[in-house]
Amino acid sequence: MTRLAEAFGKGRPVLICFLTAGYGDTAANLDAVVAGGADIVELGMPFTDPMADGPVIETANRHALANGITTAGIFAMAASFRKRHPGVPLVLMGYANPMLRRGAEWFASQAAQAGVDGVICVDVPPEEDEALGPALREAGVAPIRLATPTTDDKRLSVVLCGAEGFLYYVSVAGVTGREQAQATAIDEAVERLKKSTDLPVAVGFGVRTPEQAAMIARIADGVIVGSALVELIARDEAGAPAEIRRLAGALADAVHSAREDLA
Repeated sequence: MTRLAEAFGKGRPVLICFLTAGYGDTAANLDAVVAGGADIVELGMPFTDPMADGPVIETANRHALANGITTAGIFAMAASFRKRHPGVPLVLMGYANPMLRRGAEWFASQAAQAGVDGVICVDVPPEEDEALGPALREAGVAPIRLATPTTDDKRLSVVLCGAEGFLYYVSVAGVTGREQAQATAIDEAVERLKKSTDLPVAVGFGVRTPEQAAMIARIADGVIVGSALVELIARDEAGAPAEIRRLAGALADAVHSAREDLA
């Protein structure tokens, strides 16, 4: 089994924590989410035009780029993370330009060598899978796809073709960290998605609190939290690892126990 399959195969919902590479002490912050109980770590690749991200992560992108973060530097961070946490799945999330600039085969090879388990490329639509998907699959790295509230059944079949790892459901039609979807809408969407795929379904965008995470974890296979964690770095970079561990711990407790009263 792959690390992603093992994480989703524990019989409980999983917590996926997102951080931006190069923003704050990335290694310490990554260690903090793992110590807090994150099952999967998602590492954002900074880009000059992060169109899917809200102001918190957009600001983190700008700071990381100003600090000199590079694609090679991100792979070095990933390789170091893999040595420290050999069993924790690591997913890269970013945009096509940094991933394709040196060629899809180079990017996929570097990702595999660094111990990356999956890649989410926000701005390569599934119709253009040839740009990156085959290289990732050949290297053993899962191409993780996005579904949104506007993804109808016909479109969903295209999204799922060639998808691996898990399906990332964007719960709001907007950018990260701003809006929060209604519980009923998420329940209905996840139920519909599960009828179309055997892939685990993880829900992200707009999830900030343990209470929100627990609500989603009652039906979804995973809950993704990003802006609320990245915001802690903006507030106090030096003290961020301790605060990130605290919030990740509260989120993990909420997600992992969300279905106990339903049993």
